[in-house]
Amino acid sequence: MSNSELGFDGKVAIITGAGGGLGRQHALMMAARGALIVVNDLGGAVDGSGSDKGAAQLVVDEITAAGGEAVANTDSVATPEGGEAIVQSAVDAFGTVDIVINNAGILRDKSFHNMTPDLVDPVLDVHLRGAFNVTAPAWKIMRDKSYGRIVSTSSAAGIFGNFGQANYGAAKMGLVGFTNVLAVEGAKYNVRANAIAPLAFTRMTEDLLGSLGEKLQPELVSPLVTYLSHESCESTGRIYSVGGGRVAEVFIAECQGYTDTEGLTPESLRDNWDAVTDQTGYEVPSAIAEETAMFLKALS
Repeated sequence: MSNSELGFDGKVAIITGAGGGLGRQHALMMAARGALIVVNDLGGAVDGSGSDKGAAQLVVDEITAAGGEAVANTDSVATPEGGEAIVQSAVDAFGTVDIVINNAGILRDKSFHNMTPDLVDPVLDVHLRGAFNVTAPAWKIMRDKSYGRIVSTSSAAGIFGNFGQANYGAAKMGLVGFTNVLAVEGAKYNVRANAIAPLAFTRMTEDLLGSLGEKLQPELVSPLVTYLSHESCESTGRIYSVGGGRVAEVFIAECQGYTDTEGLTPESLRDNWDAVTDQTGYEVPSAIAEETAMFLKALS
């Protein structure tokens, strides 16, 4: 590939939660490269309460002042109707949608023994159902025209775990499963889907990161999102950790394991547990068929 700049030439991108933090930086970077942006933001607090219709418009003003094109949308991702309305905004303003960046998020942290449904449901609604609600109507358009790029925002809190975030971690890992299936189903339609696990200093993380935060500016996440959103990017069904200028693939692998087709017992597992958990010679299946093939090989 040449060193020519990756431009977006009028491609239409919906970015949820783009009134601040990561989403705003994604919007600014992609708009500067010629993408037409739907800046979606309800303008709520970090915990999802309230709304401020001005947050999205301020980012649109920033983009237009820099010579780009964007429209504001203040619908909530948390309902199917909101998702439809967000995608309709893109169609009304720009005629189509090429890129969906699922970035909207809220936090309601509590240790699990104190976690109540009012802390769980809104987090699942925004992060996980929000991705379903916005991506579903966009998917129809992408599938029909055989083109699309989807980037969903996962988190190390789900992939690796983090104290006080059972709700958030479950939603974020759910987005990995969502991404994997979209990658499989979108393959023949040139629709690619990837997930990122960002580490950045935003209002959602300022209390957690302390002095490290200075190195973790949100604009250092946007180059990855921009690349994954570009038509030249072949990646699909992958997860990338990103922060502070570092980008690394994260993958879910499977050991070769221990096989006993005749008499597997709890005791034989106890005695061969080292083989079950031996990580040498692992494989990284790209879909369930490849994982099933590992069983067929072991059982034949």
